[in-house]
Amino acid sequence: MKKASVEAVVGVFMLVGILSLAYLSIRLGKLELMGGDFYDLSATFNSVSGLKSGASVEIAGVEIGRVDRIELDPSRGYMARVLLRVRTGAKLTDDSIASVRTRGIIGDKYILIKPGGSDKILLGGGKIRETESAVDLEQLISEYIHGKI
Repeated sequence: MKKASVEAVVGVFMLVGILSLAYLSIRLGKLELMGGDFYDLSATFNSVSGLKSGASVEIAGVEIGRVDRIELDPSRGYMARVLLRVRTGAKLTDDSIASVRTRGIIGDKYILIKPGGSDKILLGGGKIRETESAVDLEQLISEYIHGKI
């Protein structure tokens, strides 16, 4: 009888440990199981070199969403179309500017949104029309070395 109660306590302890580990994995991995309270936007760039799905979308250093996916848009001359998932609380106007930025010198890429002054709010499925592509550091160095700057 005593052995059964010890085994039950160990079983409950293991179950709590596994549930805690699963919770931490989801939170640290920044996964959304229930879909969350987001809306989708898109932006088209000439180049998104180094940007990956899951990269953060920020305004003034505050994360407001994530890059959902990146795809090629042949209808626009093979430009990169970036699909963004933005929190509902972040109301973006139709004259907002999206740019691909780098954290530090060799850091991760992310999308920085500069809010506009318009009164028209972008709704789900909307498009950010003004974009600034990623700066290709290798190309700049190459042009400097070969005297093209």
